[in-house]
Amino acid sequence: MKKKLTRKNMVLIALVLLVAAFLGWKIYQKAKSGEGGPGAGGVAVAVEIAPVEKGAMRDLGSFTGTLTARSRVVVAPKISGRLNRLLVDIGDAVRSGQLLAVLEDDEYRQQALQAEADLRVAKANREEAHSSLTMAERNLERARALHQSGIQSDAQLDQVVSAFESQKARLSVAEAQVANREAALESARVRLSYTQIRASWDRGGAVRYVGERFADEGVLLTVSTPILSIVELQPILAVINVTDKEYFRLKNGQAATISGSAFPGEEFHGRIVRIAPLLQEASRQARVEIEVDNPKKLLKPGMFVNARIEFTRRAGVPVVPYNALAKRGGEQGIFMVDLAAQTARFLPVRTGIVEGGRVEILEPRDVAGHVVVLGHYLLETEGRVILPARAAAGGATKPDLKPAGGGK
Repeated sequence: MKKKLTRKNMVLIALVLLVAAFLGWKIYQKAKSGEGGPGAGGVAVAVEIAPVEKGAMRDLGSFTGTLTARSRVVVAPKISGRLNRLLVDIGDAVRSGQLLAVLEDDEYRQQALQAEADLRVAKANREEAHSSLTMAERNLERARALHQSGIQSDAQLDQVVSAFESQKARLSVAEAQVANREAALESARVRLSYTQIRASWDRGGAVRYVGERFADEGVLLTVSTPILSIVELQPILAVINVTDKEYFRLKNGQAATISGSAFPGEEFHGRIVRIAPLLQEASRQARVEIEVDNPKKLLKPGMFVNARIEFTRRAGVPVVPYNALAKRGGEQGIFMVDLAAQTARFLPVRTGIVEGGRVEILEPRDVAGHVVVLGHYLLETEGRVILPARAAAGGATKPDLKPAGGGK
């Protein structure tokens, strides 16, 4: 039994030695033929290259937002009444002072006429009181003269003085009644004027537009029932919401570029006019308002827009195509090309601003030459490369790259 087990072990050992010898022979053949990996041994990798350039870069922030009117006024009556006429409709241009609507005014006109009549009565009473006071004043002068001559007693003089003071008080009451009736008339006239509803504003553009209509002619309105809304379109506001990451990079007066899907290829220019002093707890975002120039009135409230805000601009910095970036061993870098030796070497870099398919190289700052933009995924940290015909002859090709991103 012991002899049989020994033979099995010898067979197994022989098989293991044969497999190891076969694998060693295959590895030797592979190494001898130069098949150790693309770009690492004798095999060269075909690549596209581009030059490192010096240029200007902008650090842009991209945001989405909604357009809103800078000013929106809801027109409503100050008194109740039936809407007799509506003189404007949705989309109509409106100027300050323009008549917009007329309420039924019969009742208010009658109140004004009644107030005028009451004022005339009060003025007549005042004239009568003034005349009576003049007569009482003359009687007092006569009584005093007679009292001095001893013809009238003290009691008779006191009676005349009392009559004079009474007429004087009556005139004061009449004058107060006149003032009261004048105020009542003015109030009636103001209420009558409220039956004519006019547009009114002191600041902003001269022309605004009717945005909405809430009532029709013939309807009975109560106080503050909405009739129309009037909006200002030039300029218009773009409202965006930003997180705390961008919040502290924004400031009033900062330039912004607005675009929208409704107008492809067209841009509108604006500036930040208001930044909320707080971030909402629910969204952790702050409201930012951008005033946008809208001379052709193309932009309308409620439209969805994109906003680009420039945070930083740097000129004369090393720039490479974004597609040149690669990662090896957890480090980000680029493959620098030696045109003469037709080799590529991985160079770790620190990047900065990304804009329009290009990226700024912060470190090393003195980087120059050509970089691999296509094919570097086949390279390790260095290796031989096959250059395009123009590059091999002394020039570098510039690939047609799509933008890799619009912001940092």
